[in-house]
Order: sequence, then C-alpha cells, then structure tokens
Amino acid sequence: MRRKYAEVTDVNEIIKILSATNVGRMATVDEQGYPYITPLNFVFHEGCVYFHCALTGEKLDNLIRNSKVCFEVDLPLAYLKVDFTPEKDPCCTHQYYHCVIIRGHARVIHDDRIKTTALNALMEKHEGNNEFPPITSESAKFKMCSVVEIKPAIMTAKSDIAQNKSQQDHRYIAECLVGRGLPGDIEAVRYMGYSLERDEVGTWRINR
Repeated sequence: MRRKYAEVTDVNEIIKILSATNVGRMATVDEQGYPYITPLNFVFHEGCVYFHCALTGEKLDNLIRNSKVCFEVDLPLAYLKVDFTPEKDPCCTHQYYHCVIIRGHARVIHDDRIKTTALNALMEKHEGNNEFPPITSESAKFKMCSVVEIKPAIMTAKSDIAQNKSQQDHRYIAECLVGRGLPGDIEAVRYMGYSLERDEVGTWRINR
C-alpha cells in the first residue's frame, strides 16, 4: 500500500468499517474478460462476506466460471474544499474516507444450515435488531434465492483522515470541518482524534 499512513491493520477496525455500511460492490470477470461490478446488500459474518440474490444472473454465471472476485466497501466522510486546505491550492483538495478491499473466492452456498445462518445475519444487520421471524429452510421463499459466500484471501483497508498533516494543519482542517458542520465533517473530525461538544446554541466546537 502506497499511503502507509492510512493503512488499517487492526481486524476489529476493519470489521467496524464493514459493519458501518449495508452496501458493497463485487467485481467478477465476464466471458470476455471484462470486470463486471455489482452493488450488493451484504453482511460480514464469521470471517466471510455473504449476500443473497436471484437463482440466476450474470454475476452468478461469472463467479461459477471463475471464483476469484474482488469485494469493496467505502464510507465517504468529509470533502476538503479549497478554502479548507492550508495551501489554498485546488490540487490539495481531498476526500476523507474509510474503505475495505477484499480479494477472495466466491461460492454459492448449498448447505441449508449455512444459508439460513447467513440470511438471518443479513436480516439482523439491515433491520438493526433480531426482532423478526427467523428464516428457516421451510420459509416460503427460502428456495427462491441464492446465498453467496466470499471467503477472503487478502483483505486490506484504509482510513484517510489527515494522518499525514502537520499538527498545525491538522487542527486548521478540523476547525474548518467543524465550522461547516455537515454529518460527514463531524464524523471525520472525531476520527481525526478530536473531542467535540455543542455550545449553548447547539453549534459544534472542538474541546480545548
């Protein structure tokens, strides 16, 4: 990884990124050798990515023919506009983000136990709770969907949040983001390591 300062190696932090979004993108290889990218609802469960889909389709044809896939998730945080850069240089504008890239092998799950476990984990993630009738192999539409497992071979992650900036520039950027106050700005500033509070009128500010 070229930007080593942004590399995330802690598995728990990587799982946090994977858990923070419901949509990822899987790349397969089609018959002509072109990458084919598909957005997917997914869950990362017990070390693997799982998603459900129809019983037939191009992505299934591709991964059955060639099980090697690449799966990616990204979480955009704050966009660093020209005025927020100490240099005031358009070439220094930037997007802060988290991302995970998984290279691995995909397979359609035929074991009903694994399939039901994956579907229930997927439901729990998207519902935000487990207060739903559990899916079983007897559920009405159980046999009408496929469940695919992606087993990681290589998993890398980045959190690009101004780690390469000087202390002075780091603080300047944080102050600009807090002043704008968009949800992604506030989240980015927290990831940058600052503690925030609201003043008497509800405006965010950095704790001194």
